Amino acid sequence: MSIQSAVPLPARKSLRTQLWASIALIVALLTASFVFLFYELDIRKHDYLILNLAGQLRVATRSLLEDSRRASLHKDSSGDLRAYGDSVRNQAVLIDRIVHSFRDRKLDPELLGKTEPIYCTWDAQSRSQMDVTADDWESYRGELAPALEKEPSPSALALTAQRVSDKGDLMAVSADHLALAFQLMMEAKLNLIRLFQSISGVGVILLLLGIGIAAQRRVLRPLEQAVAGFARVARGDMGHQVPVLADNEIGRLSIAFNTLSERLNLLFRLTDRINQGNTLDHTLGFVLEAFREFFPVDWVGVFFAIPERDDVVLERMTGLNIPGLREGDTFNQTDKVFSEAVRNSKPNLIADIGKLAADTEITGPGSRLFQAGISSMAVVPLLEADKIKGLMVFAAREQQAYTSEDMDFLGNITAQVGHVLDKTVIVEGLVVAALQGLAKLAESRDPETGDHLVRMSLYSAIVAETLGHDSRYQKTIDAAYVRNLQQFAPMHDIGKVGIADSILLKPGRLDPEERVEMERHPVIGGLALRRCEAQMNVLGHSIFTIGIEIAECHHEKFDGSGYPAGMAGHAIPLSARIVAVADVFDALTSKRPYKDAWSVERALATISADAGTHFDPDVVSALQRALPKIMDVYERLKHV
Repeated sequence: MSIQSAVPLPARKSLRTQLWASIALIVALLTASFVFLFYELDIRKHDYLILNLAGQLRVATRSLLEDSRRASLHKDSSGDLRAYGDSVRNQAVLIDRIVHSFRDRKLDPELLGKTEPIYCTWDAQSRSQMDVTADDWESYRGELAPALEKEPSPSALALTAQRVSDKGDLMAVSADHLALAFQLMMEAKLNLIRLFQSISGVGVILLLLGIGIAAQRRVLRPLEQAVAGFARVARGDMGHQVPVLADNEIGRLSIAFNTLSERLNLLFRLTDRINQGNTLDHTLGFVLEAFREFFPVDWVGVFFAIPERDDVVLERMTGLNIPGLREGDTFNQTDKVFSEAVRNSKPNLIADIGKLAADTEITGPGSRLFQAGISSMAVVPLLEADKIKGLMVFAAREQQAYTSEDMDFLGNITAQVGHVLDKTVIVEGLVVAALQGLAKLAESRDPETGDHLVRMSLYSAIVAETLGHDSRYQKTIDAAYVRNLQQFAPMHDIGKVGIADSILLKPGRLDPEERVEMERHPVIGGLALRRCEAQMNVLGHSIFTIGIEIAECHHEKFDGSGYPAGMAGHAIPLSARIVAVADVFDALTSKRPYKDAWSVERALATISADAGTHFDPDVVSALQRALPKIMDVYERLKHV
């Protein structure tokens, strides 16, 4: 499981986007509310002017009516009639201007004391009443016509006064109705402002409430769970997972926490299991198994640097079978697979080996891994005092199998693994050295000379490796099996340390009693190794299984005529059947105090003749197929 933070979070799911969107929405609501409010308040200034003009209209119409009534009572007084005429003209002009301004909905700036006219809009009721008032004024104004002439006669003024009086308060009532319509329109607008402000306020409150609920569900609660999760991990509950409650930054935090917790748990489990491993094979097996929980891993290899040389040797590998790649193979650090990691002392990702192979010629392990179907590789240096002491290679058949986060993780955890690998290699080396020492001790009491143990262990490994290509043995014989066989083959005669010198070193043929005693050495050797194995079992390890098989059974014969148990056929452990062939082949082809070395051909003929009786025919066949490699060892180390 790779960390998902490398995948960009969609903007719509981002808390940052949601937060700024919420702030923007609140600001927009508040801004719209304030803009609307200020606009309406500015319009209300016009409303006050309208109401003021409506008030002037009411005053003018009532003043005109009152003046007309007084003039009708003093129609014989020419002075009063002239004053009435002046008043009628002034009032008529004012009313006419106000009515025309209202009708055109363009207020005369002179009426307002402004420099520019003000344009107005009315609701339906105000427009309807305005039309009625304008018609009433036109009718009323017709009655004022005589008084509006340039120099009206007293009789004309008296007639006007009488007509207006007869009309009564029609115009005044119409002006009152118009002023009321305007007032109702203004109140409706104020109510609209109140409604808008209420809706805006409720909207902001609901939005804040929604933000609070969302914050509780998508931020605060996940954060509380994350804090509780950190507390559990701090108390040692490695691997604890918190629920991912949201697909946002907090969700990514939860995912990152879960990944951290898993990897901490992996580190502790891996370290614990590695510390339990008694061999490098076990250690790499644990690494392969554990790392597969996080990303694809099909093969893991450990390469150790060779002191004073720019080479690395493939010390151990596990996972996918890679034809042509063998433990012990040596490669230069400038190889395309290693060079980048070695040069920078940092993990190097090879995301597509196929593309690398297309761009440049690759050799060494890269070409063999590529031919075996590997597509991606992560090469992690093992450092000691800032120097390369080795490399760990993780490989997968999947392309683009590793991310940059994976590389960081591998770089960090491999440093921990590297120390345990060192310990495992040292322990394994000590075990091998102890075994070789014991084998040499047993050999020192035997008249056999030369490099018998070295040769027969190499012969055993070569035969086992060849036999492993047979489909019937592929599940049994792997690289670890071959290596263990080579390490424990020299232990085959360790039981001879328990045989008396008088028998072990007797130059002539042994009598029956001495033969019985000599044939006890497999049992003695097996018991010694079983005691060692029991001690390792107490510590939770198992090391000597193959050694016990070899020590106890290497003198058993395929037809059941061997000793000490008279085992037959495949009941004899495979390791013992292989060592039996390798041991006899070296004994026949090597010089001894009591005989000369046989030719390889004669030895092979003798062993082939005993196939099915003394030896396993499959093992004899593997010896014959492996003869070229056998001869390389023979020529280098022969004792003739």
